[in-house]
Amino acid sequence: MIERTPLRKRNDFLLFIVIILAMGLITFTLREIANRPSVLPDFQSGVSEGSITLVIESGESGSEIAKKLEEAGVIKSAETFFRLAVSDPRSSRIAPGTYRIDTKIPASKALEQLLDLDRIIGLISVRDGARLDEVVAILEANGFKDVAKILTSRKPAKPFTLKSLEGFLYPARYSFEPGASTDEVIDAMTRRFTEALGELDLQRLPQGISPDEFLVIASIVEAEGTPDVFAKISRVIYNRLERKMALQMDSTIHYIKRERGNIAVSLAGTKIKSPYNTYQRQGLPPGPIGSPTSAAMRAALDPESGDWLYFITVAPKETRFTNSYDEFLAWKELYRKNYRAGLFDD
Repeated sequence: MIERTPLRKRNDFLLFIVIILAMGLITFTLREIANRPSVLPDFQSGVSEGSITLVIESGESGSEIAKKLEEAGVIKSAETFFRLAVSDPRSSRIAPGTYRIDTKIPASKALEQLLDLDRIIGLISVRDGARLDEVVAILEANGFKDVAKILTSRKPAKPFTLKSLEGFLYPARYSFEPGASTDEVIDAMTRRFTEALGELDLQRLPQGISPDEFLVIASIVEAEGTPDVFAKISRVIYNRLERKMALQMDSTIHYIKRERGNIAVSLAGTKIKSPYNTYQRQGLPPGPIGSPTSAAMRAALDPESGDWLYFITVAPKETRFTNSYDEFLAWKELYRKNYRAGLFDD
């Protein structure tokens, strides 16, 4: 047994003191971090000093937006806003644009104002799958001039050979400063399309499918379903093309008739004489039937594996796929029953 010297005992005692102090410091630091969100600086309600315009750029991060808000005098602390935004899933819906926003407001109110689309100056919303004529109507309603004329004069860029911008005006929310020209608006929409396309590798297109045909398929996928089933719908289209079956897509009839909101197609509708009538003509229509989203384009490039030839939405949020025509007919009766019961009224 080794006997401890007085010096060694004193060193052990000092080490004990250091450990106790370190534990106290750690405890204090953890407590400070835990309590920090509640003491971060923030403006009180009711002290706003008017409003300003603030531009949120596409692709800006939460910390960049927070810093911009603080520098503009909207909020007192970028960190306060950032912590709030991180904890609120709605913050992911903040859209790019020019906002009319109040100054010297609490971080929570700043977030609410950035989620309020009515505060975006010159906001233009282009719905998913929007058709060319619908975009024309939207722009004209917002005061833009010669929209149809300018669109007619434009042609898609390579590798596309289509003669119209149908399908190339990317669906999104856009914000334009007062005085923006029609050309600037169309440039923004086609640029967004090019950006979305740039995320895909068209070298991987299925054999025999051209870029034009790829876009047509993507537009049908967009019109026929929802993102959760896009890849399966894409596979049905490819399977039918390979078997030289008519596509028989209701969305192409709706395109011919310029209809929205009517999920059914009449027998007379399927007999309309048009190159877009996929009931009467085999293969793809000659052009897109609307502007697809990036999700629909990805599905057109990467269809899900399967042998399906038929699909039908039997109830809201319930789309079924099969390679059996008899099963499809049975599901069609279920759809009709649910339709009569009012399940699709909303």
